[in-house]
Amino acid sequence: MDASSSSSAAGLGSVDPQLQHFIEVETQKQRFQQLVHQMTELCWQEKCMDKPGPKLDSRAEACFVNCVERFIDTSQFILNRLEQTQKTKPVFSESLSD
Repeated sequence: MDASSSSSAAGLGSVDPQLQHFIEVETQKQRFQQLVHQMTELCWQEKCMDKPGPKLDSRAEACFVNCVERFIDTSQFILNRLEQTQKTKPVFSESLSD
């Protein structure tokens, strides 16, 4: 373990594990809510709904299904790409220690 990771690990070690878990869960909830909001705004307001009515017609329903699936596919693609770039880039502190 290098100096930078040991100092960050020491910083995390002083945090109550239950509090840390609670923060992680709440952060995940917030990210999910943001995604739902973005998807709703895109699919409902911008793409599929011309005018509100008492029922969804089959065209609007198909549009919603397609829009949500494309939104999920795109979000997953972006996350995978970010993970790949993070794995291939050296961490800044590691590159300084070389």
